[in-house]
Amino acid sequence: MKSFSFDIHSELPNSLGRVGTIHTPHGDIQTPAFVAVGTKGTVKSLTPEQVADTGTQVIIANTYHLYLEPGDEKIKNIGGLHKAMNWSDPLMTDSGGFQVFSLGVAYGKKISKVSKKDELILSKPLPMSDIGRFAETRLQQDEAVPKIARIDSNGVMFRDHISGSAHYFTPEKSIEIQHNLGADIIFAFDECTSPHESLHYQKEALERTHRWARRSLEHHSDILKNVGMNGPAIFGIVQGGRDETLRKESAKYMADLRAGGPERSEGFDGFGIGGSFEKEDMSKAVEWCNQILPREKPRHLLGIGEPTDLFMAVEFGCDLFDCVSPTRIARNGGVYTKEGRVNLLNQEFREDSKPLDQGCLCYTCKNFSCAYVAHLFHAKEILAYTLASIHNLYFITHMVDGMRETMQSGDFESYKKDFLSKYYRTNL
Repeated sequence: MKSFSFDIHSELPNSLGRVGTIHTPHGDIQTPAFVAVGTKGTVKSLTPEQVADTGTQVIIANTYHLYLEPGDEKIKNIGGLHKAMNWSDPLMTDSGGFQVFSLGVAYGKKISKVSKKDELILSKPLPMSDIGRFAETRLQQDEAVPKIARIDSNGVMFRDHISGSAHYFTPEKSIEIQHNLGADIIFAFDECTSPHESLHYQKEALERTHRWARRSLEHHSDILKNVGMNGPAIFGIVQGGRDETLRKESAKYMADLRAGGPERSEGFDGFGIGGSFEKEDMSKAVEWCNQILPREKPRHLLGIGEPTDLFMAVEFGCDLFDCVSPTRIARNGGVYTKEGRVNLLNQEFREDSKPLDQGCLCYTCKNFSCAYVAHLFHAKEILAYTLASIHNLYFITHMVDGMRETMQSGDFESYKKDFLSKYYRTNL
């Protein structure tokens, strides 16, 4: 039996949004909640104590990177990822499926998993007469920028992005690595597709993801039986790109899947919504999925962190979401404020004696001025990354805390309108 469960405490009227608690062996997660990204077993530039002080409840680490360095067996031998990181709260690990995208079709190219309409030159289904031309064009693009991940029906061959050595991931391999890492929540192996892929390829990739999901769930179930002890919860990942039919098909498949067949009870403990989106239609894709996924199980929107997208995700029934943005933009001088994002490298902040964001109670804002943090960036001091990251993670975490509190008090719509109108400086 797994020490994992999910309780729903209240629901947002006229929407799919809800407030709940995810119970894990390393503590509870009050949802909705922002998940900090600790790719290589660390939230970049921060100690675990600093991460906890921002109000962060849970961290997600990267299976692919930890497999390469220091190795999942080494982490297991020193007591698991919690001990290695000195993090006593809940942990998640992804499956390595995102690297199918980032090291495959996206490698060496400026392709994001979220695109705008004018970027999606291949977003619509192609006539049969054009499929050959599309394949030729894609082959030419592939030859121009070599990929270091290649997919077949059984799994994915990765080349170590550092040494170039070859590694082969199957669903079973991904699950074994994640069990060795010892997170509280793990994910089924999937294929994260590019937003530029054709409908023809999205269908092919979805069938592969569904086969891999079954193999992931069954291998996870077998491991739990063999070790005879509590193990992690496992989330299945809904794919399907921006196509309504594929998204709904995937949501239903993941919801109904059982290890060993439909007569068995071991289904997924929760679900991730992954893959690529068109920015303008992301909300519809999330809604399509969450209208079908079981109400009683938690849902995680993978890799999304823009404030307006998080409000959308909560309203359409997502309980968790992760993104590298808070710490990534921090390392480049970008900080969140109630009036929008600003760049501390701009000259105006070099003489600004105010905190990064007036009224913010994070460690950085309580102790340092804009001018000082800006000085650190100009001086190329590492402390700049730390202070900006503390603030950004605190800002996003407490923004989501505000959603949770106002969903319970009945003031969510007012909170949303006030927050977004100030952040984007618009009249909503």
